[in-house]
Amino acid sequence: MARSSSYNTRTRQLILEYLAANARRTVSAADIVAHLEQAGAPANPTTVYRCLDRLAAEQRVMKYVAKKGERAVYQYIDEGRHCRDHLHLKCVRCGEIIHLDCHFMQEVQAHLLQEHGFVLQCEGSVLYGLCRRCAEQQAGNAEPDQT
Repeated sequence: MARSSSYNTRTRQLILEYLAANARRTVSAADIVAHLEQAGAPANPTTVYRCLDRLAAEQRVMKYVAKKGERAVYQYIDEGRHCRDHLHLKCVRCGEIIHLDCHFMQEVQAHLLQEHGFVLQCEGSVLYGLCRRCAEQQAGNAEPDQT
């Protein structure tokens, strides 16, 4: 994965630390701005967005935009993880991101190419649903049918 030796400001370091501490979920620029304020290092939102754009270009974070016009959310990428090579599953309830970096992805990509002549580009691709924990909680909260 391409890493840059970009100038490491205190703000950049605090942003990276926050993203790494929240690596299992996505966070917005507003979440980061609020964190920086709480940490006693307030930053202009424009500065935060610029830093996030640089981190995305350096492949230190993934940037997700669900629909056109919606604000982006970001997730820290661990060293050695190739997030551009697999899909991601996002829980709509708790926000957890699950990396679908298993053998299944190779099967899906091979099928799409062989059967449909389609080359899948996974970068930023997210499937939405419920994680196991949230699905179990939802099933446990379901009221029995009163008929």
